[in-house]
Amino acid sequence: MEYAHLGRSGLSVSRLVLGTMNFGTETSEADSHAIMNRAHEHGINFIDTANVYGTRPGEVATEQIIGRWFASGGGRREKTVLATKVYIPTGGWPNEGFLSALNIRRACDASLKHLQTDHIDLYQMHHVDRNTPWEEIWEAFSVLRQQGKVLYFGSSNFAGWHIAQAQEAARSRHFLGLVSEQSMYSLMTRWIELEVLPAARHYGLGVIPWGPLHGGVLGGVLRKQKEGSASRGSTGRSVGVLAQHRETIEAYEKLCADIGEDPAHVGLAWLLAQDGVTGPIIGPRTVEQLDGSLRALTIRLDDSVLAKLDELFPPPGPNGAKPAPEAYAW
Repeated sequence: MEYAHLGRSGLSVSRLVLGTMNFGTETSEADSHAIMNRAHEHGINFIDTANVYGTRPGEVATEQIIGRWFASGGGRREKTVLATKVYIPTGGWPNEGFLSALNIRRACDASLKHLQTDHIDLYQMHHVDRNTPWEEIWEAFSVLRQQGKVLYFGSSNFAGWHIAQAQEAARSRHFLGLVSEQSMYSLMTRWIELEVLPAARHYGLGVIPWGPLHGGVLGGVLRKQKEGSASRGSTGRSVGVLAQHRETIEAYEKLCADIGEDPAHVGLAWLLAQDGVTGPIIGPRTVEQLDGSLRALTIRLDDSVLAKLDELFPPPGPNGAKPAPEAYAW
């Protein structure tokens, strides 16, 4: 396993992040525990969840699944860098969502109880709260840190100027501020290269891409269709994406075949090669999917392959303009 510091912090995390969104929904609790056990066997120490995963009727709350895994002992909690999130409402009553000081306190305590731990390593804002001042947010977060309940703070789905706002507000309080930003990022969705990625690099945030295979579209979906095997990329919202970009996906899968690599592994390897990326989130539904994803760590894409990928999936900005992040600058 490869490790990197999370942004400018001294925290060492694996370059593949185990995402748990499927735990309790697509994956049973027993299989979820098996996946986390195997992740530790591979050296993956970074586990990401959220206080709203698995909370719809008929599902099992993901945080509770992880908590029961921690409670089974074996040093599981001590070996894990644990990340969860706050913002999305967990109920219909006022102050059961967003980033008020009241909800931050209540949500943190609830997550600690569900996760059966005394602290959260990385507490992430699931979204920016445009109605709560940064002074209130950072004061609430500083209390959590003083209490030993949270060690580091991160953001998710922020714009570049949100990162700047957050960091300048933290700086005025002589507070460490954010150490990471979790953003949608893949070959299919490169818009964060315009401002989010440069802002993260400037302020020393590690970037944690979610949706690295764009809902399975970059996971060899066309090949799997020909083979008659099930593929997430051929269902749900991905159907429209595939229909719109079929020729590009065909060319992408051919390129991957030409270099002898699985499209899913190439998509992850490309992200690992991007400056500022700490590690993409993988969301395996089975142990076998987890095992396969480790191939991405050993792939080194040469300049010619990277250039071909840029041709297939151009960086954001007008044609003929400078590449991101200077795409619209003089």
